[in-house]
Amino acid sequence: MSRHSGKVDPPASQEPCLYLVPTPIGNLSDMTPRALGILSSVDFILAEDTRVSNKLLMHFRIDNNLRSFHSQNEHKTWPLIVDQLRQGKRIALVTDAGTPGISDPAYLLVRACREAEIPVVALPGATAFVPALVASGLPCDKFFFNGFLPHRKGRKSQIDWLAHLPSTVVLYESPHRIKRCASELLESFGKDRNACFAKEISKLHETYFTGPLGDIVEALQTANLSGEWVIVLAGNPESTY
Repeated sequence: MSRHSGKVDPPASQEPCLYLVPTPIGNLSDMTPRALGILSSVDFILAEDTRVSNKLLMHFRIDNNLRSFHSQNEHKTWPLIVDQLRQGKRIALVTDAGTPGISDPAYLLVRACREAEIPVVALPGATAFVPALVASGLPCDKFFFNGFLPHRKGRKSQIDWLAHLPSTVVLYESPHRIKRCASELLESFGKDRNACFAKEISKLHETYFTGPLGDIVEALQTANLSGEWVIVLAGNPESTY
């Protein structure tokens, strides 16, 4: 068993460390001073899309080396990253927006670091589902975060299973699938189930659709669907789970 305190960020001369650094999901003012300090001081930064992260670094005038780390290459690159951490490197991991590991790459690398007893420090910060959940008006004491639904195989059965859960359900969805997803949820959850559909959280056109699912589905037919969506659905009050 390994033990590491994240109270103080370890200096480069003492020990290696993998930092999971959240980045703003919209409003750049949500970037924390601690996150900026780490991105400035680590040996290099792993980025889901280096073009997106480069814009962020330029905005905050951070000059550091970006390297690609995304879902298509993480299986073959994480061993190389672990080797560099073993050599004493301090490395930060960022995704395009939000917290690494939440529907984004990070898990394989974090697991490998834990197995190698390399310290991992996850900074608190921006993630889309938390503000959507707490602003939804639906119970937050217990919830099930499902992330993105499968695009094809198992999608219907997963929605049906979620519809029977007693706790609040949280999903992510993209703008070009949101209408289809809303219709599928309507079929399984029913038109009277309370829900909240939130888009472009922390951005200029942040919008919440709240109320019975049937009313939301109708409202989406004429709404501007641009931006990433978070869907929050009330639990099933008749569930025996």
